[in-house]
Amino acid sequence: MQAVHEDIDRVLFTEEDLRARVKDMGRQITADHEGESLLVVSVLRGAAIFMADLVREIDLPLEMDYMAISSYGNGVKSSGIVRILKDLTSSVEGRHVLIAEDILDSGLTLKYLIRNLESRNPASIEVATLLRKKTKAQADIDCRYVGFECPDEFIVGYGMDYAERYRNLPYIGVLKPEVYERAQ
Repeated sequence: MQAVHEDIDRVLFTEEDLRARVKDMGRQITADHEGESLLVVSVLRGAAIFMADLVREIDLPLEMDYMAISSYGNGVKSSGIVRILKDLTSSVEGRHVLIAEDILDSGLTLKYLIRNLESRNPASIEVATLLRKKTKAQADIDCRYVGFECPDEFIVGYGMDYAERYRNLPYIGVLKPEVYERAQ
């Protein structure tokens, strides 16, 4: 078993769990989009590691692009105000777009992103999210590809952070509440 960072309460998904699930997702995306080319869009920063692993498992012609979108500010809960901090460099018009998202929490950011990209006339938009939190007030978003369902707790690792820390953990774990409570 891998060593657990002292700020992690427990590991939800190991490095091996992540590798196996991302491989399965890539196979399914390849099968579902046979004969197509994809534009895979990563929502920075959290989804960058997931997207890097996912695209290596997709056996199709594809292009990668990145957006930075924020609805969190410096807090631990979504502010509800969504801002584009970095836009795509590629045109989405007429293209099959796959959004690679790290975690679907409230869904506000993703809902905004989908509406924004739909206004640019893509051929299609689908979502591949690594994690979908079980929350009561989640926006209604159709995620065609979901890696794992996870509890409504503060998750870090594999690209996801708290105050820009823990992104480099090779697993996904639950952050101890005392870590973020002392910062409030």
